[in-house]
Amino acid sequence: MGRMILTGARLFDGARCLDGQAVVIEGDRIAAILPASDLPASDFPEAARIELGGGLLAPGLIDLQVNGGGGVMLSGADPLAEIAAICAAHARLGATGVLPTLITTSARLTRAVLAAGVAAVGRVPGFLGLHLEGPHLDPKRPGCHPAQHIRPMTEEDVLTLCEARAGLPALLLTVAPASVTPDQIARLTEAGVVVALGHADCSMAEAQAAFDAGARVVTHLFNAMSQLGSREPGLVGAALSLPFACGLIADGLHVSPESARLAVRLAGERIFLVSDAMAVAGTDLTGFDLAGQRIHRANRALRTENDTLAGADLSLPQAIRFCVKVLGLPPEQALAMATARPAALIGSNRGGITPGLPADLVHFTEDWQVTGVWQGGQLQAKSPTA
Repeated sequence: MGRMILTGARLFDGARCLDGQAVVIEGDRIAAILPASDLPASDFPEAARIELGGGLLAPGLIDLQVNGGGGVMLSGADPLAEIAAICAAHARLGATGVLPTLITTSARLTRAVLAAGVAAVGRVPGFLGLHLEGPHLDPKRPGCHPAQHIRPMTEEDVLTLCEARAGLPALLLTVAPASVTPDQIARLTEAGVVVALGHADCSMAEAQAAFDAGARVVTHLFNAMSQLGSREPGLVGAALSLPFACGLIADGLHVSPESARLAVRLAGERIFLVSDAMAVAGTDLTGFDLAGQRIHRANRALRTENDTLAGADLSLPQAIRFCVKVLGLPPEQALAMATARPAALIGSNRGGITPGLPADLVHFTEDWQVTGVWQGGQLQAKSPTA
Protein backbone atom coordinates (compact mmCIF):
# COMPACT_ATOMS: atom_id res chain seq x y z
CA MET A 1 0.00 0.00 0.00
CA GLY A 2 3.05 2.26 0.25
CA ARG A 3 3.38 5.65 1.87
CA MET A 4 1.19 8.73 1.67
CA ILE A 5 1.44 12.22 3.15
CA LEU A 6 -1.58 14.45 3.83
CA THR A 7 -0.79 18.17 4.08
CA GLY A 8 -2.45 21.56 3.80
CA ALA A 9 -5.19 21.27 6.45
CA ARG A 10 -5.41 22.07 10.14
CA LEU A 11 -5.05 18.93 12.22
CA PHE A 12 -7.31 17.85 15.08
CA ASP A 13 -5.39 15.15 16.93
CA GLY A 14 -8.23 14.11 19.25
CA ALA A 15 -7.69 16.87 21.79
CA ARG A 16 -6.58 20.07 20.05
CA CYS A 17 -6.23 21.71 16.65
CA LEU A 18 -2.73 22.19 15.25
CA ASP A 19 -1.49 24.22 12.30
CA GLY A 20 1.27 23.39 9.86
CA GLN A 21 1.34 19.64 10.46
CA ALA A 22 1.55 16.74 8.01
CA VAL A 23 0.28 13.21 8.56
CA VAL A 24 2.40 10.41 7.17
CA ILE A 25 0.62 7.14 6.44
CA GLU A 26 2.44 3.90 5.82
CA GLY A 27 0.30 0.99 4.75
CA ASP A 28 -2.82 1.01 6.92
CA ARG A 29 -1.24 2.87 9.86
CA ILE A 30 -0.30 6.40 10.83
CA ALA A 31 3.50 6.47 10.68
CA ALA A 32 4.27 10.01 11.82
CA ILE A 33 3.00 13.51 12.46
CA LEU A 34 5.57 16.18 11.69
CA PRO A 35 5.78 19.86 10.73
CA ALA A 36 5.00 20.29 7.07
CA SER A 37 8.05 22.55 6.81
CA ASP A 38 10.25 19.51 7.56
CA LEU A 39 8.93 17.43 4.67
CA PRO A 40 11.63 18.32 2.11
CA ALA A 41 14.28 16.94 4.47
CA SER A 42 12.20 14.01 5.67
CA ASP A 43 12.77 10.34 5.05
CA PHE A 44 9.67 10.05 2.88
CA PRO A 45 10.66 11.37 -0.56
CA GLU A 46 8.84 8.57 -2.36
CA ALA A 47 5.55 9.10 -0.57
CA ALA A 48 2.50 10.22 -2.53
CA ARG A 49 1.68 13.70 -1.24
CA ILE A 50 -1.91 14.87 -1.12
CA GLU A 51 -2.49 18.61 -0.71
CA LEU A 52 -5.84 19.01 1.06
CA GLY A 53 -6.18 22.72 0.30
CA GLY A 54 -7.37 23.92 3.67
CA GLY A 55 -10.10 22.73 5.97
CA LEU A 56 -9.51 20.37 8.87
CA LEU A 57 -8.21 16.80 9.09
CA ALA A 58 -9.67 14.79 11.99
CA PRO A 59 -9.59 11.21 13.26
CA GLY A 60 -12.14 8.85 11.80
CA LEU A 61 -15.38 9.38 13.70
CA ILE A 62 -16.70 6.89 16.28
CA ASP A 63 -20.45 6.17 16.40
CA LEU A 64 -21.79 4.06 19.26
CA GLN A 65 -25.42 3.93 18.07
CA VAL A 66 -25.89 2.81 14.48
CA ASN A 67 -29.05 0.82 13.87
CA GLY A 68 -28.64 0.55 10.13
CA GLY A 69 -27.16 1.96 6.95
CA GLY A 70 -26.62 1.19 3.31
CA GLY A 71 -30.23 0.08 2.98
CA VAL A 72 -30.22 -2.52 5.77
CA MET A 73 -31.01 -2.68 9.47
CA LEU A 74 -29.23 -4.88 11.98
CA SER A 75 -32.05 -7.38 12.38
CA GLY A 76 -30.53 -10.80 12.92
CA ALA A 77 -31.90 -12.19 9.66
CA ASP A 78 -28.42 -12.26 8.07
CA PRO A 79 -26.42 -10.57 10.82
CA LEU A 80 -22.83 -10.90 9.58
CA ALA A 81 -23.74 -9.45 6.17
CA GLU A 82 -25.79 -6.73 7.88
CA ILE A 83 -22.87 -5.80 10.14
CA ALA A 84 -20.53 -5.57 7.14
CA ALA A 85 -22.97 -3.44 5.13
CA ILE A 86 -23.62 -1.06 8.02
CA CYS A 87 -19.94 -0.59 8.80
CA ALA A 88 -19.14 0.05 5.13
CA ALA A 89 -21.97 2.57 4.73
CA HIS A 90 -20.94 4.59 7.76
CA ALA A 91 -17.26 4.52 6.82
CA ARG A 92 -18.22 6.32 3.61
CA LEU A 93 -20.09 8.88 5.72
CA GLY A 94 -17.08 9.50 7.99
CA ALA A 95 -17.67 7.11 10.91
CA THR A 96 -14.79 4.67 10.44
CA GLY A 97 -15.49 2.94 13.76
CA VAL A 98 -19.02 1.95 14.80
CA LEU A 99 -21.07 -0.21 17.12
CA PRO A 100 -23.83 -1.73 14.95
CA THR A 101 -26.93 -1.48 17.13
CA LEU A 102 -29.70 -4.05 17.52
CA ILE A 103 -33.03 -2.70 18.69
CA THR A 104 -35.45 -4.83 20.69
CA THR A 105 -36.14 -8.21 19.10
CA SER A 106 -36.54 -11.86 20.03
CA ALA A 107 -34.06 -13.79 22.14
CA ARG A 108 -33.27 -16.00 19.13
CA LEU A 109 -32.33 -13.11 16.88
CA THR A 110 -30.41 -11.40 19.67
CA ARG A 111 -28.27 -14.53 20.09
CA ALA A 112 -27.72 -14.67 16.31
CA VAL A 113 -26.47 -11.07 16.27
CA LEU A 114 -24.16 -11.68 19.22
CA ALA A 115 -22.65 -14.70 17.48
CA ALA A 116 -22.23 -12.73 14.24
CA GLY A 117 -20.54 -9.94 16.16
CA VAL A 118 -17.97 -12.35 17.53
CA ALA A 119 -17.43 -13.68 14.00
CA ALA A 120 -16.99 -10.12 12.65
CA VAL A 121 -14.02 -9.34 14.90
CA GLY A 122 -10.94 -8.82 12.75
CA ARG A 123 -12.92 -9.46 9.56
CA VAL A 124 -15.12 -6.38 9.13
CA PRO A 125 -13.34 -3.01 8.83
CA GLY A 126 -14.69 -0.45 11.27
CA PHE A 127 -16.41 -2.98 13.52
CA LEU A 128 -15.71 -2.02 17.15
CA GLY A 129 -18.31 -4.21 18.85
CA LEU A 130 -22.08 -4.24 19.34
CA HIS A 131 -24.73 -2.13 20.98
CA LEU A 132 -27.89 -3.91 22.13
CA GLU A 133 -30.66 -1.35 22.67
CA GLY A 134 -33.12 -3.64 24.41
CA PRO A 135 -34.99 -5.88 24.86
CA HIS A 136 -34.76 -5.12 28.59
CA LEU A 137 -36.46 -1.72 28.42
CA ASP A 138 -39.42 -0.06 30.12
CA PRO A 139 -42.80 -0.87 28.49
CA LYS A 140 -43.86 2.67 29.39
CA ARG A 141 -41.17 4.16 27.10
CA PRO A 142 -40.94 1.86 24.07
CA GLY A 143 -40.45 4.50 21.39
CA CYS A 144 -40.52 2.59 18.10
CA HIS A 145 -39.30 -0.66 19.71
CA PRO A 146 -41.72 -3.59 19.25
CA ALA A 147 -43.56 -3.87 22.54
CA GLN A 148 -44.11 -7.62 22.24
CA HIS A 149 -40.37 -8.27 22.70
CA ILE A 150 -39.71 -5.95 25.65
CA ARG A 151 -39.16 -8.12 28.72
CA PRO A 152 -37.31 -8.40 32.05
CA MET A 153 -33.77 -9.74 32.07
CA THR A 154 -33.32 -13.36 33.12
CA GLU A 155 -30.39 -15.33 34.47
CA GLU A 156 -29.96 -16.89 31.02
CA ASP A 157 -29.73 -13.40 29.51
CA VAL A 158 -26.98 -12.41 31.93
CA LEU A 159 -24.94 -15.50 31.12
CA THR A 160 -25.42 -15.03 27.36
CA LEU A 161 -24.32 -11.40 27.49
CA CYS A 162 -21.28 -12.10 29.65
CA GLU A 163 -20.20 -14.92 27.33
CA ALA A 164 -20.63 -12.70 24.25
CA ARG A 165 -18.66 -9.88 25.81
CA ALA A 166 -15.67 -12.20 26.19
CA GLY A 167 -15.54 -12.53 22.39
CA LEU A 168 -16.24 -8.90 21.48
CA PRO A 169 -13.98 -5.82 21.65
CA ALA A 170 -16.90 -3.92 23.22
CA LEU A 171 -20.51 -4.55 24.16
CA LEU A 172 -22.78 -1.63 25.02
CA LEU A 173 -26.15 -2.58 26.49
CA THR A 174 -29.09 -0.20 26.93
CA VAL A 175 -31.49 -1.26 29.68
CA ALA A 176 -34.16 0.25 31.93
CA PRO A 177 -34.38 -0.15 35.71
CA ALA A 178 -37.90 -1.51 35.22
CA SER A 179 -36.47 -4.62 33.53
CA VAL A 180 -33.13 -5.22 35.25
CA THR A 181 -31.90 -5.36 38.83
CA PRO A 182 -28.87 -3.60 40.31
CA ASP A 183 -27.30 -7.02 40.88
CA GLN A 184 -27.64 -7.89 37.19
CA ILE A 185 -26.08 -4.55 36.24
CA ALA A 186 -23.18 -5.21 38.61
CA ARG A 187 -22.52 -8.66 37.15
CA LEU A 188 -22.63 -7.36 33.59
CA THR A 189 -20.31 -4.48 34.44
CA GLU A 190 -17.87 -6.84 36.11
CA ALA A 191 -17.82 -8.90 32.89
CA GLY A 192 -16.86 -5.79 30.89
CA VAL A 193 -20.26 -4.86 29.47
CA VAL A 194 -20.82 -1.09 29.27
CA VAL A 195 -24.29 -0.64 30.73
CA ALA A 196 -26.45 2.29 29.62
CA LEU A 197 -29.86 3.47 30.81
CA GLY A 198 -32.47 4.34 28.21
CA HIS A 199 -36.12 3.91 27.23
CA ALA A 200 -36.82 4.25 30.94
CA ASP A 201 -39.57 5.92 32.96
CA CYS A 202 -37.46 5.63 36.11
CA SER A 203 -37.06 7.88 39.12
CA MET A 204 -33.90 9.63 40.20
CA ALA A 205 -33.51 7.06 42.99
CA GLU A 206 -33.74 4.16 40.53
CA ALA A 207 -31.19 5.78 38.23
CA GLN A 208 -28.90 6.36 41.21
CA ALA A 209 -29.17 2.68 42.18
CA ALA A 210 -28.27 1.65 38.63
CA PHE A 211 -25.32 4.03 38.64
CA ASP A 212 -24.14 2.65 41.99
CA ALA A 213 -24.30 -0.84 40.46
CA GLY A 214 -22.12 0.15 37.51
CA ALA A 215 -24.28 1.77 34.80
CA ARG A 216 -22.27 4.64 33.30
CA VAL A 217 -24.10 5.80 30.15
CA VAL A 218 -27.46 7.32 29.24
CA THR A 219 -28.75 6.52 25.74
CA HIS A 220 -30.00 9.40 23.52
CA LEU A 221 -30.44 11.97 26.29
CA PHE A 222 -33.94 13.50 26.59
CA ASN A 223 -35.54 10.93 24.27
CA ALA A 224 -37.71 8.03 25.51
CA MET A 225 -37.10 8.74 29.20
CA SER A 226 -38.61 10.36 32.31
CA GLN A 227 -38.12 14.10 32.09
CA LEU A 228 -36.78 16.65 34.57
CA GLY A 229 -39.52 17.82 36.93
CA SER A 230 -39.79 20.11 39.91
CA ARG A 231 -40.05 17.33 42.50
CA GLU A 232 -38.86 14.30 40.54
CA PRO A 233 -35.69 14.76 38.46
CA GLY A 234 -36.32 11.61 36.40
CA LEU A 235 -33.68 10.08 34.17
CA VAL A 236 -32.91 13.43 32.51
CA GLY A 237 -32.14 14.95 35.91
CA ALA A 238 -30.05 11.93 36.87
CA ALA A 239 -28.12 12.09 33.60
CA LEU A 240 -27.27 15.75 34.06
CA SER A 241 -26.43 15.59 37.78
CA LEU A 242 -24.68 12.21 38.10
CA PRO A 243 -21.44 11.47 36.20
CA PHE A 244 -23.12 9.54 33.39
CA ALA A 245 -21.76 9.77 29.85
CA CYS A 246 -24.67 10.97 27.72
CA GLY A 247 -25.31 10.24 24.06
CA LEU A 248 -26.85 13.16 22.16
CA ILE A 249 -28.67 13.11 18.82
CA ALA A 250 -27.69 16.57 17.56
CA ASP A 251 -30.11 17.11 14.70
CA GLY A 252 -32.34 19.85 16.16
CA LEU A 253 -35.34 17.48 16.04
CA HIS A 254 -34.72 14.93 18.77
CA VAL A 255 -33.40 17.64 21.09
CA SER A 256 -34.00 21.37 20.70
CA PRO A 257 -30.92 23.59 20.36
CA GLU A 258 -31.74 25.22 23.69
CA SER A 259 -31.94 21.89 25.52
CA ALA A 260 -28.79 20.66 23.81
CA ARG A 261 -26.86 23.78 24.87
CA LEU A 262 -28.07 23.32 28.43
CA ALA A 263 -26.99 19.68 28.43
CA VAL A 264 -23.52 20.59 27.16
CA ARG A 265 -23.25 23.33 29.77
CA LEU A 266 -24.22 21.00 32.62
CA ALA A 267 -22.62 17.72 31.52
CA GLY A 268 -19.58 19.16 29.70
CA GLU A 269 -17.11 16.49 28.66
CA ARG A 270 -19.62 13.73 29.44
CA ILE A 271 -21.62 14.48 26.27
CA PHE A 272 -20.86 12.47 23.12
CA LEU A 273 -22.57 12.42 19.74
CA VAL A 274 -24.49 9.53 18.21
CA SER A 275 -26.28 9.34 14.88
CA ASP A 276 -28.99 6.82 15.86
CA ALA A 277 -28.91 6.13 12.12
CA MET A 278 -31.27 3.73 10.40
CA ALA A 279 -31.30 1.77 7.13
CA VAL A 280 -31.54 4.89 4.94
CA ALA A 281 -28.13 6.22 6.05
CA GLY A 282 -25.81 6.56 3.07
CA THR A 283 -28.66 6.05 0.57
CA ASP A 284 -31.36 8.03 -1.23
CA LEU A 285 -34.13 5.74 0.07
CA THR A 286 -37.35 7.46 1.14
CA GLY A 287 -38.35 4.83 3.69
CA PHE A 288 -37.90 1.32 5.06
CA ASP A 289 -39.72 -1.35 7.07
CA LEU A 290 -39.09 -1.80 10.78
CA ALA A 291 -40.73 -4.52 12.88
CA GLY A 292 -43.77 -4.66 10.62
CA GLN A 293 -44.29 -0.92 10.27
CA ARG A 294 -43.32 1.48 7.51
CA ILE A 295 -40.89 4.25 8.42
CA HIS A 296 -41.06 7.36 6.24
CA ARG A 297 -38.13 9.67 5.50
CA ALA A 298 -39.05 13.32 5.01
CA ASN A 299 -37.83 16.75 6.16
CA ARG A 300 -34.65 15.32 7.75
CA ALA A 301 -36.71 13.00 9.99
CA LEU A 302 -37.71 9.33 10.16
CA ARG A 303 -41.24 8.77 11.46
CA THR A 304 -43.77 5.96 11.87
CA GLU A 305 -47.31 6.25 10.55
CA ASN A 306 -48.38 7.66 13.93
CA ASP A 307 -45.62 10.32 13.75
CA THR A 308 -43.25 8.73 16.32
CA LEU A 309 -39.59 9.46 15.65
CA ALA A 310 -37.89 6.23 14.59
CA GLY A 311 -34.17 6.81 14.82
CA ALA A 312 -32.55 9.72 13.02
CA ASP A 313 -31.77 10.77 9.47
CA LEU A 314 -28.34 11.93 10.55
CA SER A 315 -24.63 11.29 10.09
CA LEU A 316 -21.94 12.21 12.60
CA PRO A 317 -20.44 14.87 10.30
CA GLN A 318 -23.88 16.48 10.13
CA ALA A 319 -24.11 16.34 13.93
CA ILE A 320 -20.69 17.99 14.26
CA ARG A 321 -21.76 20.71 11.82
CA PHE A 322 -24.91 21.29 13.89
CA CYS A 323 -22.88 21.58 17.09
CA VAL A 324 -20.52 24.15 15.59
CA LYS A 325 -22.88 26.21 13.44
CA VAL A 326 -26.12 26.05 15.48
CA LEU A 327 -25.03 25.39 19.06
CA GLY A 328 -21.92 27.55 18.70
CA LEU A 329 -19.51 25.00 20.18
CA PRO A 330 -15.77 25.30 19.54
CA PRO A 331 -14.64 22.92 16.78
CA GLU A 332 -12.34 21.06 19.18
CA GLN A 333 -15.26 20.34 21.50
CA ALA A 334 -17.62 19.18 18.74
CA LEU A 335 -14.96 16.94 17.21
CA ALA A 336 -14.03 15.38 20.56
CA MET A 337 -17.72 14.53 21.04
CA ALA A 338 -17.50 12.29 17.97
CA THR A 339 -13.97 10.91 18.33
CA ALA A 340 -12.01 10.75 21.59
CA ARG A 341 -14.99 10.69 23.95
CA PRO A 342 -16.93 7.76 22.45
CA ALA A 343 -13.69 5.87 21.85
CA ALA A 344 -12.69 6.20 25.51
CA LEU A 345 -16.15 5.10 26.61
CA ILE A 346 -15.72 1.67 25.02
CA GLY A 347 -12.03 1.36 25.89
CA SER A 348 -10.81 1.90 22.33
CA ASN A 349 -7.48 3.57 21.57
CA ARG A 350 -8.96 5.12 18.44
CA GLY A 351 -10.39 8.60 18.37
CA GLY A 352 -7.04 10.35 17.88
CA ILE A 353 -4.31 10.80 15.31
CA THR A 354 -1.28 9.08 16.78
CA PRO A 355 1.56 7.10 15.20
CA GLY A 356 0.78 3.40 15.28
CA LEU A 357 -3.01 3.77 15.13
CA PRO A 358 -5.04 2.76 12.06
CA ALA A 359 -4.98 5.45 9.38
CA ASP A 360 -8.66 6.36 9.79
CA LEU A 361 -9.14 10.03 8.90
CA VAL A 362 -11.82 12.49 7.81
CA HIS A 363 -11.23 15.75 5.95
CA PHE A 364 -13.70 18.61 6.44
CA THR A 365 -13.99 21.83 4.49
CA GLU A 366 -14.17 25.15 6.33
CA ASP A 367 -17.96 24.79 6.12
CA TRP A 368 -17.87 21.29 7.69
CA GLN A 369 -18.60 19.33 4.56
CA VAL A 370 -16.80 15.99 4.21
CA THR A 371 -14.48 15.85 1.20
CA GLY A 372 -12.50 12.72 2.00
CA VAL A 373 -12.55 9.70 4.30
CA TRP A 374 -9.65 7.27 4.71
CA GLN A 375 -10.11 3.93 6.45
CA GLY A 376 -6.99 1.88 6.99
CA GLY A 377 -5.22 4.30 4.64
CA GLN A 378 -7.69 3.66 1.82
CA LEU A 379 -9.78 6.50 0.41
CA GLN A 380 -13.48 5.64 0.68
CA ALA A 381 -15.99 6.33 -2.07
CA LYS A 382 -18.23 9.23 -1.05
CA SER A 383 -21.77 8.34 0.00
CA PRO A 384 -24.78 10.14 -1.56
CA THR A 385 -25.65 11.63 1.83
CA ALA A 386 -22.16 12.40 3.13
